[in-house]
Amino acid sequence: MNVLPLIPRSHTPRTPADGPSAAELDAIEDEMPVIDAEVELLDAQIAVLDRTPSELDGQRLRRARRRLLAARRALANQHSAPEVA
Repeated sequence: MNVLPLIPRSHTPRTPADGPSAAELDAIEDEMPVIDAEVELLDAQIAVLDRTPSELDGQRLRRARRRLLAARRALANQHSAPEVA
């Protein structure tokens, strides 16, 4: 028989029903431009899975990649910039 140690309430893991904390929601909000850009790139890639990409498809893929890189750069710069009060 296994005996489980008693864990104080403050150290118990959160359940999904508790929902995300305010800090987690803020982090998700900060990352939304990156998430949106990733979805746009994925949509462009899915569109050309079963056919040869046309010139328009190529432009859409390049635009989606550039948007994703720009969003990632902006997020990285946002986190590396010193906070000014």
